[in-house]
Amino acid sequence: MSQAITAARPYAQAAFDEAQKLGELKAWSEMLSAATAAVANPDMQSVIRSPKVKTEQLSGLMLALSADKAGQMAKNFIKILVENNRLLVLPEIYALFEVLRAEAEKSLDVVVTSAYDLTDAQKQKVSASMKTKMGREIKLTCETNRELLGGIIIRAGDKVIDGSARTRLSELAVALA
Repeated sequence: MSQAITAARPYAQAAFDEAQKLGELKAWSEMLSAATAAVANPDMQSVIRSPKVKTEQLSGLMLALSADKAGQMAKNFIKILVENNRLLVLPEIYALFEVLRAEAEKSLDVVVTSAYDLTDAQKQKVSASMKTKMGREIKLTCETNRELLGGIIIRAGDKVIDGSARTRLSELAVALA
């Protein structure tokens, strides 16, 4: 895993730099997402690993599956990945690219887990509070987990705010013990 991230880092940085220079961050993100989805398919992984498949054939296949979402530079990027045998690290490249994109766009993905579905007003309140606290635009994703009993858990990057009833009860049990 760490080897894949190490191999992916320069490709992700190069893709990000080029996409930012061209003003095509969203298009590159869509292209990398499509390419990552293609590479995640077990049949496609067999094709990628097969010594019988020529580089030109693999490039053509990958371009047909993903590069219609971006311009010529993105197509060249896919070709470079194929030529350097780096298609299998595309998930890591895409993840690192998205981190760089979020940083550049001053946005943050926030996941809110609650025991019950949040109302629109509650979602807006959480989003506004996180925007103030983090100083970034918030992309809110909500999940439901009935085991929490009540309250919410907020995950924003590497920060976790646990306000769940389950955690509060566990803390109370430890305090009383």
